[in-house]
Amino acid sequence: MRDASRSPADRGSASVWCVGAVAVLCLVFGVVLALGHAVVVRHRAAGGADLAALAAADHWARGAAEACARADRVARAQDARLVRCVMTGEVSDVSVASGAGPFTAQVRARAGPAGPVPPAWGRPPARPSAVRPAR
Repeated sequence: MRDASRSPADRGSASVWCVGAVAVLCLVFGVVLALGHAVVVRHRAAGGADLAALAAADHWARGAAEACARADRVARAQDARLVRCVMTGEVSDVSVASGAGPFTAQVRARAGPAGPVPPAWGRPPARPSAVRPAR
């Protein structure tokens, strides 16, 4: 027995809705994949920039050209390319780019020696002879 409430024009409409739903799901999946790829490219660039800056700062005594050449070598090993390298004394300042097309990320990193450590609570450090043992 046929359902009288359904019109004959509704026949087969479920398959059209299923095709539409699958198309929307594929589109959402593609957007999620693209965003994931952008995040991976950004992290790759950040890691390459950090390592390149450390390599350049480690070789500062050999001159800026040698330090930047080492930074370029390290960046290429991280699937990135060195865009900019500036040495100011012992401090390196590098920019690294990674990815291609719309998924290109450029990250800047600096590395150098640590500054002086400030004394705790603004007081000079205690001398061992001035410290009394607890009783």
